[in-house]
Amino acid sequence: MLRSANCGSLRSENTDDQVTLAGWIGRRRDHGGIIFLDLRDRSGIVQIVFNPETASEATRIAEELRPEWVVQVKGTVSLRPDGSENPVIATGNIEVMASEVTVMNRSLTPPFYIEEDSEADESLRLRYRYLDLRRPPMLRNLSLRHEVVKYIRNFLNDRNFLEVETPILIKSTPEGARDFLVPSRMQPGSFYALPQSPQQMKQLLMVSGVERYYQIARCFRDEDLRADRQLEFTQLDLEMSFVEEEDILNLTEDLYTGMIESVTPDKALRKPFPRITHKEAMDRYASDKPDLRFGLEMTDISELATETEFRVFLSTIEGGGQIKGFVVPGQAQFVTGQVKELEETAKAAGAGGLVHIRYRGIKPVVQLTGEEILESAGLRMPPEWHQRLCDKMGAGPGDMILLMAGHQPRLNHWLSSMRTHIGTLLELTDPNELAFAFVTSFPLFDWNDDAKRWDSSHHPFTSPADGQEFDLDGEDLGAITSKAYDLVCNGSELASGSIRIHNRQLQEKIFGILGHSKEEIESQFGQILEAFEYGAPPHGGIAPGIDRLVAILCDSPSIRDVIAFPKTQSGSDLLFDAPSRIDQKQLEELSLESTYEGE
Repeated sequence: MLRSANCGSLRSENTDDQVTLAGWIGRRRDHGGIIFLDLRDRSGIVQIVFNPETASEATRIAEELRPEWVVQVKGTVSLRPDGSENPVIATGNIEVMASEVTVMNRSLTPPFYIEEDSEADESLRLRYRYLDLRRPPMLRNLSLRHEVVKYIRNFLNDRNFLEVETPILIKSTPEGARDFLVPSRMQPGSFYALPQSPQQMKQLLMVSGVERYYQIARCFRDEDLRADRQLEFTQLDLEMSFVEEEDILNLTEDLYTGMIESVTPDKALRKPFPRITHKEAMDRYASDKPDLRFGLEMTDISELATETEFRVFLSTIEGGGQIKGFVVPGQAQFVTGQVKELEETAKAAGAGGLVHIRYRGIKPVVQLTGEEILESAGLRMPPEWHQRLCDKMGAGPGDMILLMAGHQPRLNHWLSSMRTHIGTLLELTDPNELAFAFVTSFPLFDWNDDAKRWDSSHHPFTSPADGQEFDLDGEDLGAITSKAYDLVCNGSELASGSIRIHNRQLQEKIFGILGHSKEEIESQFGQILEAFEYGAPPHGGIAPGIDRLVAILCDSPSIRDVIAFPKTQSGSDLLFDAPSRIDQKQLEELSLESTYEGE
C-alpha cells in the first residue's frame, strides 16, 4: 500500500505514530522557513509540517509543491502547540511532522479553487467535473448518496425482496415523455428505446411470480430540463404482488423514516406521514406536491366575489372560473413597492394580476375606517363585506389577503407559485425540516385541452378506484379517481406509484379511452396484455427518485450537485462535449442518412 492511514482519520490518540499518507495538496503556507500545507484525500484534511532543521531534504522539495499535486508523505503524528488548534476540521488537534515527501504527480494550475466554499461558475465546474468532485461538499454529497442506496438495499433485502436487473434496450411505447431512440445495426430501420422506467418489465416480473422486486434503476426521458430534472436519472423501482395501497404506503414510510434517521439523524422529520387526497391538496394548497412546513392555505371566495363590482372577478366567475387566495398573517405592513413586486411575481408565473387587501388596524375589522383597509384599485368594498371575507378566510387586523382570478388548472398553478414565493420571502421554511406526505386518490384521467383527448394522470397501467371501473363507460371520465399515490416532501414530488391493472379487458378499455386503436394496442402493448391472460396476480408498486431525495438531504437546490456527471439545463455534457456529431461511416453502418447542414 502507498499509505498506512487516511488523512482525515488521524486523531490525538495517534500521537507519535509513524504514518505514510498520500493525497492532494491544498493550501500551502510558508512561515519563516517552516512550511505548512494541507494534505487532502477523500476522508478529509490533515496539516503537514516541514521543518528544515529536522527534515531538510523534505523541506527543500516542499518549497516546490503546488496546489493539487499528488504526493506521498511520511512522518510522525504530533499534537499541535497550544493555541494553534483548528476546531473546524476533525484533525484540528494534530499535525504530521514530515520526514519524507515524494511527488507522485504534478498538476496544472486548476481553473478554480478546490475548496469548501469555492464559488466557481457552474459551467466551469461541469467542464472540469473531475476537479469539482474533489471539493469536500461534492464528496460529501456522493458519500451520502452511497449511504442512502446502501440503506435501501439492506432494508429491502431484509424484507425478502429480489433485486432484478431489467434491460436498457427495449421497445418504444407511448408512456409519457419522448423516448431516446437507439438504431439497430443488425435490423436496419428498426430502433430500440431507452426505458423511461421499467414499468412493463416490473409488472411482467409480478406475473412471473417474483412477488417482491426492486432495482436501483437508470431511467431516460427526452424532456426539457430544470433544477430537479435530468435526461437520465436514478430511481428505486419497487413492485409487490398480493398487496393493497396501504401496504405499499406503510412500507415506503418505514423505509424513508428509517433511512433518514440512520443517514441524516440531524434532520427534523415529521412522523407519521399524513395522507392527503389529491382534491384536498389542490383545494388547500393549490398543488399536488404541497410544502407542509408552513400554512398559507387557500380559500375559494367566488360567492363573496359576486357581490363586488370588480369587473375582473365578475367576468371570471361568469366564464366558469374561480376567485381564490390565501391569508399572509401579520404582513399588512407591506408597503406599496413590496406589493408591486408581488404583482410582478404573479405575472411572471402567468397570472393576469394579483389582488391584495391589507388590514392595518388593530380593532375588529368591522370598525375599521376606509384608511385602514388598503385594497387593490377597482375592488373598494365596504367594511361589512371585509368582515365577512375575514370570517371566511380566517384573517384579521394586521393581516394581508392575496387573491387571484382564473380558470383551473392554471389558477392553482399561479396560486401555488405565489404561496411558494411568500414562504421563501418570509423565511417560513426550515431547510433542516422534512415534511413528508402521501397524496392519494388522483384522477384517473386528465383532459388534454390542446389535443382534445383524455390522458392518464399517472400512466395507463394505473387501476381505477374500487367500483369505478363501471364509470369508464360514462361521460364524466374526469370524475373517476384512481389507486395512484405520490410521496411528496418540502414541495417536491419524490415518488409516484399505484395499484396496477392486472386484467386484460380492463387494460384494453383504458388504452381505448386514451385514443389507441386496436392495432396500436396490440403492436405496442401486446406482450403485457398476453401475460395478463396467464394468471396475473394483483400487484402494485412505487418508484422513488434517488436524485431528488439526496438533493433534499444535502440541502442542494439542484440535483446536478448529487449526480457525479450531470448534464446542463440544455442537455449538454460539458466534460465529454456531448451530444456530438457521428462519423459518416457509423451512420452508414446504421443505415442512417446524414441531415447535417451542407452535407
